[in-house]
Amino acid sequence: MNSSVGRRFVASLLAAVAVAAIAFFAAVAVIAIITGVLLWLNGSAAEPKILGNAVQYTEYIALALFVFGLIAALLGAFERRWVSIISGVVVAVISTIVGTLVLYATNGASLTAAAWQQMWLSLIGVNLGVWIVAAIAFPTAGYAVYLALDRRVLAPAARKIALVRIPAANLADGLVTHIEREAVDNELADKQWDDYVAALSDAGWQTVEVASADTLADSVFVEDTAIVFGDTAVISRPGADSRRAETVGTEAALRAQGLRLERIEEPGTLDGGDVLKVGDTVYVGRGGRTNAEGIRQLRALVAPLGYTVVAVPVTKALHLKTAVTALPDGTVIGYEPIVDEPRIFERFLPVPEAHGTAVVVLDDETVLMSSSAPGSVALVEDLGYTVVQVDISEFEKLEGCVTCLSIRIR
Repeated sequence: MNSSVGRRFVASLLAAVAVAAIAFFAAVAVIAIITGVLLWLNGSAAEPKILGNAVQYTEYIALALFVFGLIAALLGAFERRWVSIISGVVVAVISTIVGTLVLYATNGASLTAAAWQQMWLSLIGVNLGVWIVAAIAFPTAGYAVYLALDRRVLAPAARKIALVRIPAANLADGLVTHIEREAVDNELADKQWDDYVAALSDAGWQTVEVASADTLADSVFVEDTAIVFGDTAVISRPGADSRRAETVGTEAALRAQGLRLERIEEPGTLDGGDVLKVGDTVYVGRGGRTNAEGIRQLRALVAPLGYTVVAVPVTKALHLKTAVTALPDGTVIGYEPIVDEPRIFERFLPVPEAHGTAVVVLDDETVLMSSSAPGSVALVEDLGYTVVQVDISEFEKLEGCVTCLSIRIR
């Protein structure tokens, strides 16, 4: 079984157990207490068998909660909080009805019209507390158990997967905003892309190709279409209308890797190239491709994962990561003339060339950089890092860099 599928099954299983157990014990306690109080008010002594009766009455509903809760979880009920809220109510009501039907059947009761009427009335009577507790437990305790297991406790060991996308036939028509347009050599670009992919593979990364998009000129810059946070991927909503269709292929590739998917919704816009992760801090560039609503949505999506989003003004470059990236130790490097406010970053180190701002962290000791920035390469090497150099000159003519040619899944 695929490790991601197995992890999700275990997480779904234990989340369903948690919901069923909470509803069961809460319902047993409530039913026993209410029955005991009613007997006491009627002058009768509360008998020990009250608890047993409460257990028998509730156990079938709890079993149904487990079964339907597991099915809902496996179908994606915990993919998003709002989905889990709706699913919780549906699962709770259906489980209560099915559990009550099973109870009637095991006790030999005939399902007459009166029995059906009594069962439906029980939803606002004796079973009211049962399904309400279940409906609350599903998006709270169940959701928490699922996330904790799926994303943390059962998370796989470190992995190194890089999604890449072959250049489109119309690559030369790619968007240019902050530099003068130059002629692009498609044949050379293809060779440079092959060399880039080979460099990742040689460094121990598994490269996975996103389905080609031969009519989408900018599709080779796949990083802009999604941002990965551990086992969760946020599908972006590119700021350029012509790039919106690129996310479809990326989403399919990320889903195939077993990642949980979230997305930026209209009217938010966000390009992956505007997102720089440094530890648990996520710097997001507010510029021409990413708007305030996109940043707000990303903040809401990643805060539960333990990340803090810091918005950064970007007015002098296409993306934040055109101006700055980070070394393995968290030091942010950038070309000062195109960095709006370097003081935002905890540690900032200027580099001497515009093309020297981008590094892809291959491991704790090794980074990938463009060969068109020898001064910056020398600076990084002097800090004790091994630098793997690649020639991406044809992509740099389209404001591309080494980071935007791949999506790294660690």
